[in-house]
Amino acid sequence: MFEEIKDIKSTKKELREFGLTIGIILVILGGVSLWRGKGFYPYFLGIGGLFIISGLTLFHILKPLQKVWMSFSIIIGFFVSRFILLILFYAVLTPMGLLTRLLGKDILDQRIDKTRRSYWHEREGGIKNKESYEKQY
Repeated sequence: MFEEIKDIKSTKKELREFGLTIGIILVILGGVSLWRGKGFYPYFLGIGGLFIISGLTLFHILKPLQKVWMSFSIIIGFFVSRFILLILFYAVLTPMGLLTRLLGKDILDQRIDKTRRSYWHEREGGIKNKESYEKQY
């Protein structure tokens, strides 16, 4: 995570994209606020306009803000991805595993059977010709 934060690119292109993206989003939010009759639309429009202007002309002044914003997004992404994986594991995979154990299924064929000579599974269909490897599905 810290290496990603150190490797944040702040080239002219990235700074310009950052300024324009944040500016356009704020202008859209200001437009929606104006349309809904909210009183705080000038703040969104003003700050969004400043971001757009600085993204087009004075992009170098956006570098510290872009570094902070991207660092924040990397930190949030670190925690959100782990949270999503945690939910996926405990809400989907664990119940499926418990259910297969309760039903006595051996999906991966891991049970050891001492009476079997081999665990090799013979393929059906015999010898294949070269053309069958071109269209595998």
